Amino acid sequence: MKVSVHAVNFTVDKKLVDFVQERLDKLEKYYDKVVSADVFLKVEKTSDKENKVAEVKINVPGDDFLVKKQCKTFEEAVELSAESLERMLVKRKEKISSHI
Repeated sequence: MKVSVHAVNFTVDKKLVDFVQERLDKLEKYYDKVVSADVFLKVEKTSDKENKVAEVKINVPGDDFLVKKQCKTFEEAVELSAESLERMLVKRKEKISSHI
């Protein structure tokens, strides 16, 4: 799966990009028709500690799924986003296989 990481208002390090790639590659075991993923990492300008936002958009044939999570770290936000996407993909797979 092709994963594009976009950092908004900061530069992203290789370690974080590798983490995102590795985590999103695991989504393919839930639904093998995932085409690509766009990950937008942003830092909100707030006094709140939870100012890291990860927006993950995955493209599957006929649909797009978008999840946005805000946490203390990008790793945590990406992890929560990936868990939500796993549930969505499992639901979609069940829905499609029930129509066949």
